[in-house]
Amino acid sequence: MQTINKRLSLLLVLSTVAAILLVTVFVNLTVSNKFNEYMIDIQNKRYERIVSYFEEAYKREGKWSSDTGIELMHEAYMGNYCLTLLDSSKQAVWGMDPDDLQTQIHIGEMSGHDNGVYTTKTFKIKANGKIVGFIDIGQYSSVLLSEEDLTFKSSINKSIIASGTLALIIIISLSLYFSKQFSTPIRAVANMSVRLSQGNFDTVSNIKSNITELEDLRKSVNILAGKLKHQDTLRKRLVSDITHEIRTPLNVLQNNLEAMIDGVSPVTNEGLNYLNEEVIRFGKLINDLNLLKEFESEGIKINYESIYLDHLISEICKDFYRAAENKNCTIQFEIALDESKINADKDKMKQVIINLLSNALKFSDSNGTILIKLYKEKNTIIMEVIDDGIGIKQEDLPFIFERLYRGDKSRSQIEGNGIGLTIVKNILELHNALIKVESDEGVGTTVKVYFNSTN
Repeated sequence: MQTINKRLSLLLVLSTVAAILLVTVFVNLTVSNKFNEYMIDIQNKRYERIVSYFEEAYKREGKWSSDTGIELMHEAYMGNYCLTLLDSSKQAVWGMDPDDLQTQIHIGEMSGHDNGVYTTKTFKIKANGKIVGFIDIGQYSSVLLSEEDLTFKSSINKSIIASGTLALIIIISLSLYFSKQFSTPIRAVANMSVRLSQGNFDTVSNIKSNITELEDLRKSVNILAGKLKHQDTLRKRLVSDITHEIRTPLNVLQNNLEAMIDGVSPVTNEGLNYLNEEVIRFGKLINDLNLLKEFESEGIKINYESIYLDHLISEICKDFYRAAENKNCTIQFEIALDESKINADKDKMKQVIINLLSNALKFSDSNGTILIKLYKEKNTIIMEVIDDGIGIKQEDLPFIFERLYRGDKSRSQIEGNGIGLTIVKNILELHNALIKVESDEGVGTTVKVYFNSTN
């Protein structure tokens, strides 16, 4: 297997090499073809000029002689071609020897498919509309190239190769750089995911990327690691708390029953009632855990009906007045809306309000006040339960809806199993309602529940 850096670099380099080679070959062929077309055009114009020259010479002299056009011989040698002048009957007037071109330095630098093969082209010479002679133009190449032409074409080819090589080096360097920019954060996230799968939830990726998607991926995996660490902590704490909650009543029952059996403690109605209370407390814990299991498995059936929150809260408050009086607390209820009708399961909603009022009273000091407010904002009915009790630490607020979470020691000393708010949140989620908690330690707690109004 290959690393993403190696694979990405290899793909980019191969793609770059292929692209540069294709571009280089294409440009070279294009330039060569265009250059050859240009040279052919020059050659054709040369042919036309030579023919015109001999036509003008014949018109001046009126006949052919061994000196007619002989001045073009030097130009022909320099241009790597041979001239042979023929009269109208194709008899040679004068001509150059093709073998003399072999001594020219240009012959080794000629280009073309027929390089080194001597070919000729014959052109008619006319005067007054009649053919008065012919001129043969021979060469050792399909295109007549001078030394300057060959140098120019060679420099173009070298420039193309140099440009392609330089572009290849630059693009390979950029490819390696950008592949590293991609692969480094991905490799870090991959290594982090491996560590997470091994149970190491303290791992964090600090390798940032300027690529939005990769940076979002890094942040998401870091958030996932944090949540997994939190869930792992809660899982361990849940096991510990459940063990503690179950062990306590069982130990009480076992110790008292053993004392009664051994005759250390007498069997009295008071002792039996105490044991019965422990059994009831134990059974209540089991029932709460079963209820929570049903909610989390979505096995609870909701029987929706139209209910009025103000009426329901008023009924429940009556049951709490005596408990509030025993603690020298006051319960107040303020209504600031005309109608508080919602669609909900009455029994489940009653359980929510009872749990919230019970918590407010439980964590309130003597002479405290519990205020219940009911009001409306747009299409949302808001219920607030406010107390001036011991409050909740800020570090505990994010976890108060977790199963069996009890917070700091001062709250843990108060009776409860830490399931009530978890059940409340599950019930409200089934009703598409939202719950928020605001609290300051030593000041009090405000619980807000947002319901969708049916009005």
